[in-house]
Amino acid sequence: MRGIIFDFDGLIVDTELPGYLAWAECYAAHGQELLLQDYTRCVGSDWAHYNPATELERLLNRRLDWPELDRERTRRVHELLEEVEPLPGVRELLREAREEGLVCAVASSSPRSWVGPWLERLGLHGEFLHVVTLDDVSRPKPSPELFELAMRRLGIEPHEGVVLEDSLNGLRAALAARVACVVVPNRVTEGLEFTGASHRAESLAELGVPALRRIVARG
Repeated sequence: MRGIIFDFDGLIVDTELPGYLAWAECYAAHGQELLLQDYTRCVGSDWAHYNPATELERLLNRRLDWPELDRERTRRVHELLEEVEPLPGVRELLREAREEGLVCAVASSSPRSWVGPWLERLGLHGEFLHVVTLDDVSRPKPSPELFELAMRRLGIEPHEGVVLEDSLNGLRAALAARVACVVVPNRVTEGLEFTGASHRAESLAELGVPALRRIVARG
C-alpha cells in the first residue's frame, strides 16, 4: 500500500447530518417529511439519483423559490457546523500516513468551493498531496472518475491504494475503480448495507496504517 484516498463529507467532517437536518427542516416548513432512507440516495453524489428539491415540489405540486430556500438552508448548515472538528481518528491517521511515507488525497463529489475552505479551516489541507473534487471530473460518484483521477495524480495503481468512504455511492465508485474500500459510516449512512466493502469500521480511530495494509493485502 502506497496511498490513501479519503472522501470528505461524512468521512473527514460530519457534514452529512447537518445537511440532512437542514433539508428536513425545509420539508417540515412546507408540511412534509423527508425520510432519511430517501435522503441517503444522494449522499456521496449529486442530485441525479435523488433530488430533494424536485421531490418537494412534486409533493406540493408547485414551484418554490429555491434561491431563497437554498440561502436559508446553507445558512442553517453553517450554523450547525459552527464548532465542527474532524471526526475521530482523522488527524491521527493522517499523521501516521505521513510518518510512514504514504501519499494521501481527497476525492469528493462536492465542489472545490466547499471542500477547500473546510480543509483550510481545519488545518488539514497540507496533509493531502492532492484534492480532487467535482470540478475536476465529468461525473460524481458512483462514477469511478474521482478515484481514478486521484490515483493518477498520486502515481499509484489500484492495488497500491485504499479508499476510505462513508456512502454507498462512494463504495460503488471504489468498486468500479477496482480499489480496496474501507467503509466508515456516519450517522446518516450507518443503517445501510455496504456489500462489497473490503472492511467496515465504526470509526477511523479503529484504523491505523498497519490495519489498512492488512486489509489491502487481503485483496
